[in-house]
Amino acid sequence: MPDMNLTTRYLGLTLRNPLVASPSPANAELGHLKALEDAGIGAVVLPSLFEEQLLAHRESIDAILAQGEANNPEAQNYHPPLALDGPYGVGPQSYLELIRTAKAALDIPVLASLNGSTPSGWTDYAAQIEQAGADALELNIYYVPIDIEQPGSAIEQRYLDVLADVRRTVKIPVVVKMPPYFSSIGNMAQRFVDAGANGLVIFNRYLQPDIDLLRMQLSSELQLSQPAEMRLSLLWTAVLAGRVKCSLAGSTGVETVDEVIKYLLAGADVVMTTAALLRHGPGYISTLLADLDAWFEARQVGSPDNLRGVMSHSRLRKPDVYERANYIHLIEHYASSHRR
Repeated sequence: MPDMNLTTRYLGLTLRNPLVASPSPANAELGHLKALEDAGIGAVVLPSLFEEQLLAHRESIDAILAQGEANNPEAQNYHPPLALDGPYGVGPQSYLELIRTAKAALDIPVLASLNGSTPSGWTDYAAQIEQAGADALELNIYYVPIDIEQPGSAIEQRYLDVLADVRRTVKIPVVVKMPPYFSSIGNMAQRFVDAGANGLVIFNRYLQPDIDLLRMQLSSELQLSQPAEMRLSLLWTAVLAGRVKCSLAGSTGVETVDEVIKYLLAGADVVMTTAALLRHGPGYISTLLADLDAWFEARQVGSPDNLRGVMSHSRLRKPDVYERANYIHLIEHYASSHRR
């Protein structure tokens, strides 16, 4: 375990360090969560519960109760067990139990995650998540707008409506896992904060299909993120840091301590990883923390607060590195270096 004080504040919560395990199927296992805690993780986000699971659960109960009402009025209070588990074996009821079990077993913050795309009745499940003891709720609003008649303003409002529904339901901190595809990312970030978001995850990594040429069909094989993919998230973490009044989580491409430090320099409060933990196992957190501790010690940084945001847009004397002027410089430099 690191010797230096890496204590971090995120969503009003105190974390022992800025490393957070973002949602993954492995986080549905209590043994895995305990291993992450033992390795030193600052907080964990449970795997997402999907809107489709919640709606199917509700429809099944309604159907059963409708059948029973004709036979026995007492059936209105009968809720039989339902096998409506998700892809990692966690359904609506067992998800609440996972939260309760994790909170009882762990001493670190436990965040829940809801994955949906429509502002509808499923969002009231957030209240049950809060009652189960989750320290915060991450909204993974996963929506691919394939309707070419739908304007961007309608898509933006859809996200805001989902957040508003959840915000009315719970008092615990709510985080929005933003996609990188809004026409004005900064403006949407501010609108999320104005609508009640306590934090933003930069960014949600959408799965993108490929074409299998051998079978001539679409393929949706899961590809874990690589460090080269972090640049877009790094850019917007740096642009938003110190300008929106909420917590920021840098996400995507975190494999080594280098990516952790870059996100902190850009202004992230915490740094999230899934891919590195799936590749190397929960014990890899110990390696990242030891490397982070060594980096801080060698440079006498003192704490994450002394490093955080040093390279953000709002604190650079010449912030044009994040703007158009740097683009022109890069093109000119590339051209001159490749002249024969």
